[in-house]
Amino acid sequence: MAATSAGKPLSGASPTLSPSPNPKPSTFSPDFPPPLIISSDQLRHCTDALKAFQEKLQMPQQIRNEFFILQANRMSPSEMKSRCSVALDSVNCSKNRYGDVLPFDKNRVVLNPCKDYRPSARGYINASFIETSSSESISRFIATQGPLPHTFEDFWEMIIQNRCPVILMLTRLVDNFKVLNCIQFQMVKCGDYFQAEDGPREFGNICIATKWIKTTDTAIVLRHLEVNYKDSEEPPLSVLHIQYPEWPDHGVPKDSLAVREILKRTYSVSPTLGSIVVHCSAGIGRTGTYCTIHNTIQRVLVGDMTALDLVNTITMFRSQRIGMVQTLAPREYFVKGRKLQKLFLSDFHDGFQSNICSGFTYSCIAGDQYLFCYNAIVDELEDLILEFNKQSGI
Repeated sequence: MAATSAGKPLSGASPTLSPSPNPKPSTFSPDFPPPLIISSDQLRHCTDALKAFQEKLQMPQQIRNEFFILQANRMSPSEMKSRCSVALDSVNCSKNRYGDVLPFDKNRVVLNPCKDYRPSARGYINASFIETSSSESISRFIATQGPLPHTFEDFWEMIIQNRCPVILMLTRLVDNFKVLNCIQFQMVKCGDYFQAEDGPREFGNICIATKWIKTTDTAIVLRHLEVNYKDSEEPPLSVLHIQYPEWPDHGVPKDSLAVREILKRTYSVSPTLGSIVVHCSAGIGRTGTYCTIHNTIQRVLVGDMTALDLVNTITMFRSQRIGMVQTLAPREYFVKGRKLQKLFLSDFHDGFQSNICSGFTYSCIAGDQYLFCYNAIVDELEDLILEFNKQSGI
């Protein structure tokens, strides 16, 4: 297949075999989903977990210490390089958005076939399989970077080959930055790999058709896409594309409403359908934060109380993709109840390099994304319990 840098209007092409369709195709609606009704056992699990997380939020120093433990145990650059030989191969380097955010060889997504037919490319895409459990009740993720123009076709090949029902995009295409209130510049965070507003498109040998687009009250943009190979006789893959552009690269949203709406829209998507693809720009900070929230809630609902240990969860994630749940923005927090007040911020991407501005090097004081995990989890547990009580007439 020939590489393409952008989608183009549909045209003819030679037939290509398509993978088997989903055993149970997804159907998506722009309407807000009905509430998840939990069982009495799940209520008990949620109540126990909520109590534990609320108690933890009353101990901000302990939360900071947990984050320091995570940071102290970060993988060194030399160790990372030893585990990312395929990503560092000269034929693949241009496929990486950031040179310090690479997938490990052991759990990288392998494309077969791949438009880059060179044997040394080895089906490479900057994407990692992420999981904490073999249970069919727990979602598996593919954490990946924001696609580059010359990797658009690779991205959609990954979606088709892995039958991914949901793509979660936690970034804008372009961010505006201001340094010290005087210098303003733009930084491209992700390529426009869907071009949904332009009608049916094709990326190499893959066709994308948009069925509908909706923006919700929480600024989430929903797109129902159908994905298939050109001239395939198989039914297209139905994909829900969820974009949350208001999650800042610099940190976290002002509240958890949008993140929890995303959760509610994915509750009905069976983990057996395929992995949920999650990406921001680098595919570690915002991506890891969402995966932690989603995974923790799911595990609590099945009674896995080891989910209360966020350090362990994130450690497992980081063993599969470096730097998951991490913002090196310097932040100091005063905690009053659950309100967090930020003093200052400087961050340019959700990778993990030191940020230097006008001669000052800032070190990380607290992991705001880590704190956001706690708050969003508590908010969602409270919602689940409230809905149970409402349905029970309590």
